Amino acid sequence: MNNSFQKNKEKLRQVLSQEAFFREKITLSSGKQSDYYIDARRVTLSPAGAYLCAQIILEMVNQDNIDAIGGPTLGADPIVGAIAALSYQTSKPVNTFIIRKAPKPYGKQQQIEGPLLKPDSRIVLFDDVATTGKAFLQSIDILKILGITPVYAVCIVDRQEGAREALGKANCRLISIFTSSDFLK
Repeated sequence: MNNSFQKNKEKLRQVLSQEAFFREKITLSSGKQSDYYIDARRVTLSPAGAYLCAQIILEMVNQDNIDAIGGPTLGADPIVGAIAALSYQTSKPVNTFIIRKAPKPYGKQQQIEGPLLKPDSRIVLFDDVATTGKAFLQSIDILKILGITPVYAVCIVDRQEGAREALGKANCRLISIFTSSDFLK
């Protein structure tokens, strides 16, 4: 990766450290207890955080001929919007999508929102923080119904609590911008 990638990554690490990292007892969505919490949406919903995350992810997937990037709501929501807007400014626009927890009960009753994905679509899954990988695995199952297999998954922070291994068992590599050890120093 080039020098601007490394600079953006360091800026994002600093913003996450200052705005989203908390040392306190908390129950995670997985049900696990933790001594720290990374509230990534405090950053991904900010102008600087959305820009930095989108810029970094677009550079990460730049050489992979990706058709779309998306993931489970709510972790993916702010970033896929930023990715769509930033990619439009390049010569390689990328469609984005959001996976609902359940199909919409009205209209076309879709569970995947965004431009239609085809069975041969090359997609990357995204979520803000990965702990056990549960949200990624649920997304993979939903995409399988459409005949879509993710090229890989990306998260901002891998808490290193089993997500990488769980996704590996589902034949999906997890790439993280950071791991929890980047914040626990």
